[in-house]
Amino acid sequence: MRKPSAEGVLGAISGRKRSSGAMAPFALPITEVLVVADCWQTEPDAEAVIHRAIGIAAETVNAGLGEAELAVMLTDDAGIRTLNSNWRGVDKPTNVLSFPALQPTGPGGPDDAPRMLGDIAIAYETTRKEADDEQKPFDHHLSHLAVHGFLHLIGYDHEKDDDAEAMETLEQEILAQLGIPDPYADRERMD
Repeated sequence: MRKPSAEGVLGAISGRKRSSGAMAPFALPITEVLVVADCWQTEPDAEAVIHRAIGIAAETVNAGLGEAELAVMLTDDAGIRTLNSNWRGVDKPTNVLSFPALQPTGPGGPDDAPRMLGDIAIAYETTRKEADDEQKPFDHHLSHLAVHGFLHLIGYDHEKDDDAEAMETLEQEILAQLGIPDPYADRERMD
């Protein structure tokens, strides 16, 4: 089976699937998880972990996302390094990158496509190393990265201390709902 390239996956809109599970009082975002690196095969539950984390995050922020869509690309360190270099000018791998979509400015109609929130890329090797180094379950760290990336897509950031504190507090609240301990208890905030 041919794997799509990182550049070809980011921004792909066709073939989206609706997240499964019970419907909240509002529509959850349509989340497509695309596995583009073989190393993720060692984590067969990764897609379910991501869907659950983003679903709880969307419910918690109650962002009124309606029929919004996002894509999560599960890549490797080489793939995320290329993205990091091309988009941020940082020539090294990282754990997660978020690419918020530009929003249309004109009036929308009922025939318009769902609003695209953007794309998230998560690197396996870096995520695995961080989870191991911090002695936490891989699925807890993956959930945290998915939530972190999702919050970036809906406008949160951590460039200023006040913004970082607000984002981290929201991450802690969402992760607590997932039964995941505070990821910031023993370390500095995520970059």
